[in-house]
Amino acid sequence: MITLHNGGVYLVDGEVRHSHDMPACEARKNTMAAGILAAHNTSGDEKNLKIKFDAMVSHDITYVGIIQTARASGMKEFPLPYAMTNCHNSLCAVGGTINEDDHVFGLSAAKKYGGIYVPANQSVIHSFAREELAKCGGMILGSDSHTRYGALGTMGVGEGGPELAKQLLKDTWDIPAPEVVLVYVTGTPRRGIGPHDVAIALVGATFESGFVKNKVLEFVGPGLKSLSADFRCGIDVMTTETTCLTSIWETDEEIKKFYETHGRGADYKELKPGKVAYYDSMIEIDLSKMESMIALPFHPSNAYTIHEFVANAEEILAKIEADAKARFPKSTPDLTSKVKDGKVYADQGIIAGCAGGIYENIDEAADILRGASCGDGYFSLSVYPTSVPVSLELTRNGDSAALLEAGAVIKPSFCGPCFGAGDVPANNGLSLRHTTRNFPNREGSKPGEGQFSAVALMDARSIAATAANGGVITAATDIEYEPQHRPYAFDSGVYEKRVYRGYGHPQPETELILGPNIKDWPEMFALHDNLLVKLAAVIRDPVTTTDELIPSGESSSYRSNPLRLAELALSRRVPEYVGRSKACAALEADRRAGHVPAEIADVLSKVGADAGSTQFGSCVFAMKPGDGSAREQAASCQRVLGGMANICYEFATKRYRSNCINWGILPFTLDADAAFPYEDGDYVFVPGVREKIAAGIEEFPAKVIRQGGEVADVMLYVRGLTDNEREIILEGCLMNYKKAHLK
Repeated sequence: MITLHNGGVYLVDGEVRHSHDMPACEARKNTMAAGILAAHNTSGDEKNLKIKFDAMVSHDITYVGIIQTARASGMKEFPLPYAMTNCHNSLCAVGGTINEDDHVFGLSAAKKYGGIYVPANQSVIHSFAREELAKCGGMILGSDSHTRYGALGTMGVGEGGPELAKQLLKDTWDIPAPEVVLVYVTGTPRRGIGPHDVAIALVGATFESGFVKNKVLEFVGPGLKSLSADFRCGIDVMTTETTCLTSIWETDEEIKKFYETHGRGADYKELKPGKVAYYDSMIEIDLSKMESMIALPFHPSNAYTIHEFVANAEEILAKIEADAKARFPKSTPDLTSKVKDGKVYADQGIIAGCAGGIYENIDEAADILRGASCGDGYFSLSVYPTSVPVSLELTRNGDSAALLEAGAVIKPSFCGPCFGAGDVPANNGLSLRHTTRNFPNREGSKPGEGQFSAVALMDARSIAATAANGGVITAATDIEYEPQHRPYAFDSGVYEKRVYRGYGHPQPETELILGPNIKDWPEMFALHDNLLVKLAAVIRDPVTTTDELIPSGESSSYRSNPLRLAELALSRRVPEYVGRSKACAALEADRRAGHVPAEIADVLSKVGADAGSTQFGSCVFAMKPGDGSAREQAASCQRVLGGMANICYEFATKRYRSNCINWGILPFTLDADAAFPYEDGDYVFVPGVREKIAAGIEEFPAKVIRQGGEVADVMLYVRGLTDNEREIILEGCLMNYKKAHLK
């Protein structure tokens, strides 16, 4: 289905070649990605880019913090179109008024600063961006990791909130020129194959090896003509799970039709690589060989064909049970009981969000379920159209009626099932979801309280086939049905009635409406000469997700209250972390007040350092932290609690590393073969850290002071900081940096 090719290749008039007379350095400029990045680069340096975006998008987990950061740093108005959607906390029944308080704040901010405000349940973030903001050759920055609009000819980038705050402050997104990977698509998918099948296969083929990490995926090839715009968008949004930087696709008549359907024909233009283009590596996708896929807990890359899974279900589910028990000792996972008489039974189906709730997914699911029944057993099916315009068309063409008649429930536009804030299964439930992620707790369970449930990702077509089969997991390719492919008619009327469009028309006299949960950031201090950190969490899992660093789900209700949210940091992975970090912060407060705690004095005496010039804080060690969400809170909560550093072998994503830097957390790495046998409670002393960061030195000889008093050497690195990132770290965080530059 999917083949990976290391080494560079040329694309010459649409055909792959392994050599050409044109030098690679010249042909590299002829990729679509290079052209779009160059058009948005303000640095004048083609190797070190400073990007300004055309538009931005945020949802209601992130926009309050972004605006609070930007206004604390001197922002007066939004300098580019900035859409704020309310699709993540619409149904979180936690905290009384706090969710709606944030929505009211968002509308007041849109009025004051000139923004676009999309009320709750009107659209999920990426649907609105596709419908209203994408344009061929453009770039959009979003505070959500699934900011991907490459199928529409728009390079979408998901980043943490501080990077959006920078754009609001007229700064740039700074990156070295990325490598570009050719994704060459051939063939035609069979009936029953949907975008999630292709996406899961792609993630499964690329994630573990890091084949495309921080690179751009460029989709071309004869197979694209067999894919609708919705199908392409459904694959594209999942490229985030490969850990690529962003994506871009060739555009054609199908994409032109998308723009015309949405009343924006002028935003279309043909995009394709130049006559001779060079790529750093290649992925081949043969659509004709695609199978119905399933991604099992606890990652979208844990991919199997549905046939392979069903044939080996007991063995595979037993491994997942063991993994779950190791992660969640208080739970009693039982998934092997789902296997009965050679069949595997699921308890729930969900079709939702930016990946699943797309019009064509639901339209074809309705064809599968037309005249069928979900049954009166434990299995249930919920469908969340991605926007009100999509819901309107599904209602008008009879799809919603067919789904309701079959026993499905139609729900409003909402991202909750993707991050654990809606449709939480029963204990030991197995939920099949056409959403983007199946990380631990993404279904909303609380394993710390002995609960456990699991999510497997599947395409909407196979979920519908499973529903029609009473919850028996079934590949859509195994059933007989005829998809009708009803054309989509976009009706913007509801947006015209409900969406506030204030870009270019700020009303500075508007007062921000601040509910009692909306708090300003606490004071953060500049980096000192030396740094002493105490290991408050040591995590040796191969990868640590942002969901583990700050849980998703109901915790996101507190995203506008930094101190309250910080109480939940690492709560589902290292529950002791918050208390340990608070203790470090208290000692640092005493040190700042001139009362050097005995604990600090004793440790510093072992390395001959002075407390007056040594900053003290907590530190997280993880092998590879930061996979998953772009939420800045994964880093900011550590900083609020007094966190000063992360130590790891590598960062899972650029966006998490950027979040650490923007919050003044030192992003230390180790050599791949370096030992780090240290544990919670050990100390790491980094002498001369401020001087070295300022000078651009990347090696940091450090000392580890064990709890027993033993002192060991360790070499830490901070590689590849830009000038701007160095200044941010020196000042203590992005807000401090901007304030310093305003003086």
